[in-house]
Amino acid sequence: MKASDFHFDLPAELIAQEPLPERSASRMLVVNRETGTFEDRQFTDFTDYVLAGDKLVVNNTRVLPARLVGSRAGGGGGRVEALLVKRLAESPPRWKALVRPAKRIRAGETLLFAAGLEAKVVAAGERGIRELEFVSDSRFYEALDAVGSMPLPPYIKRAAGASDRERYQTVYADQPGSAAAPTAGLHFTPEILEAVERKGASRIEITLEVGLGTFQPITAASIDNHRLHSERYAMSASAAAGLNKPGRVIAIGTTSVRTVEHCALRRPFQAASGETDIFIYPPYEFRAVGGMLTNFHLPESSLLMLVCAFAGQDLALAAYQHAVEREYRFYSYGDCMLLL
Repeated sequence: MKASDFHFDLPAELIAQEPLPERSASRMLVVNRETGTFEDRQFTDFTDYVLAGDKLVVNNTRVLPARLVGSRAGGGGGRVEALLVKRLAESPPRWKALVRPAKRIRAGETLLFAAGLEAKVVAAGERGIRELEFVSDSRFYEALDAVGSMPLPPYIKRAAGASDRERYQTVYADQPGSAAAPTAGLHFTPEILEAVERKGASRIEITLEVGLGTFQPITAASIDNHRLHSERYAMSASAAAGLNKPGRVIAIGTTSVRTVEHCALRRPFQAASGETDIFIYPPYEFRAVGGMLTNFHLPESSLLMLVCAFAGQDLALAAYQHAVEREYRFYSYGDCMLLL
């Protein structure tokens, strides 16, 4: 299969540039895999589809204000941008970063940012990737929070504002480490989560640190030859125990799908942490996930391929065409799709 097999035409004006005033005000396209049909609903109807015993798996990762602007030390001068995309070590803080201008920044240099943040370039990779080791005490995250900006995706054609610190974050985010949000979770409010619990469903939290792979294009001639960037995940003992109970698993977002399916390689579920580069595309036999809430994704992207694997390629692409015709809002701050 080729990436072009997953193409669809999307008018630029359907790419959401701002969040709606209310988190839960999004539209929701409900796709029934059994009947091959879909219907237009509102996200506030989400609980209509939740059953007693369902297990909602959410990614509790927290997006860091990971975009930094600074300069080169030692008289090098010039503006430097660094987007922290993957945590490599905690003490001292060491990160894989996408830097600009990449051609001028070499291993051995020191980069200076505000609030006393200072990083040494310890390794250079391809396509602007550098490994940065920060000279830091325990105040690293405090300093990052003070001077960094939220790393909005490249298809949002504006600078991040103060409101993005709250809106580009789920209401249950508490594990810092991501360079992008698990966007399906952005629609939830505390009230809707409480309504889910009243229906007799449980919420299970896992963590996947969303990194550069979220926006990585498919460049291989055949998708069989494509490899995703690995991302850090963690599943606690309590999460594993919850998943081992009877009931349907509804994954909130593709990051939750990937984490659950990676951990489902060994059953029953167990507490686990590490790295995953699981790439799900048709044909794929899902081991655990029985439902999925997700936003609308880029054409020819690995995330759209995952949706096609779950719903069936023809049904998923037909639903996307319907969403375009009905002018749904696309991508991170856009509307959502519930697949059951």
